Amino acid sequence: MRKQLKKGIIVLAASALAFGLAGCSKETSGSTIDGNSLSLEEITTKAKEEGQVVSVGMPDSWANWVETWADLKAEYGLNHTDTDMSSAEEIAKFDAEKDKPTADIGDIGIAFGPVAVEKGVTQPYKTTYWEEIPDWAKDEEGHWVLGYQGTIAIMTNKDLVEKPPASFEDIKNGDYKVTIGDVTKAAQSQMAVLATAYALGGDETNLEPALAFYEELAKQGRISMAELTVANIEKGEISVAMLWDFNALGYRQSLDPDKFDVAIPKEGSVVSGYATIINKYAPHPHAAMLTREFILSDEGQINLAKGFARPIRESVELPEDVKSKLIDPAQYEQARPVEDYKAWEEMSQKLPQLWQERVLVHIN
Repeated sequence: MRKQLKKGIIVLAASALAFGLAGCSKETSGSTIDGNSLSLEEITTKAKEEGQVVSVGMPDSWANWVETWADLKAEYGLNHTDTDMSSAEEIAKFDAEKDKPTADIGDIGIAFGPVAVEKGVTQPYKTTYWEEIPDWAKDEEGHWVLGYQGTIAIMTNKDLVEKPPASFEDIKNGDYKVTIGDVTKAAQSQMAVLATAYALGGDETNLEPALAFYEELAKQGRISMAELTVANIEKGEISVAMLWDFNALGYRQSLDPDKFDVAIPKEGSVVSGYATIINKYAPHPHAAMLTREFILSDEGQINLAKGFARPIRESVELPEDVKSKLIDPAQYEQARPVEDYKAWEEMSQKLPQLWQERVLVHIN
């Protein structure tokens, strides 16, 4: 399985990485193909000639990438290999190997998109689906673009909680413990705090509503310190948890679809996602462009949805058997993306201490 730190929609390390990358960035002699000036037919022809695509951070087991790689092989003859790594590692690899590149394309947390562009390791390609991608989910020049998105959800073990909560108000009025994970370290847990702030009137610059909410739960002895893992969920050690919808749906499917409830908080939540970046020095650049094109196609978006990753293109019509395993789209109406990632990066660095002072201090 892909590295879990990466797949918590990494934001905490982005500012630190940006500082490090900015400090060592320099001009290179790498050439960039203007993919946006090529027709899809031209890209496809050249991709077939290249015959393969090498990815990083896109293993078979994550978001059902396995079917996408199989489809690219069947339809275009592209062979595929992947090396699993984090967003930061992908960017570092592209830069370190610029004189002798091995990788073509990677999948990184949205906060790392601007970092990769600043480092100068990407080349743009918008794809034929560009106008269907929300502005918040793409770089204006096409250096990065989200293929799928995630939203913080509430997952409930119905064997342990008679009435699964559908809102923060429900949680407030409940009598069960809530597992949010390690807010001092885990990006998924920190985004759960941000989701709570959004729902209760705060934002990335004001986490007070969320801190007050969890502080009160802690005083009532209702914060569980259990590690938020599928093993603990399976063992019944977690009653209610805050986590990404695609993780929650994946856990539910693998354990027992009838035993667990997954809901997007009615008051609101946070939306984020993962973006593809094409290596500026890619040995198979056209194959990388064709891969991005396919990921954003109806077929590619459906493949991701089979892995519980919600498509970024809302116009895609999902098959009923796939749609039935996802959350009703109506539940996402109050969820919204981060408006100011810079502000969130700064706040996320303060959050561990705030969490210790406001919440953990009340937990025995």
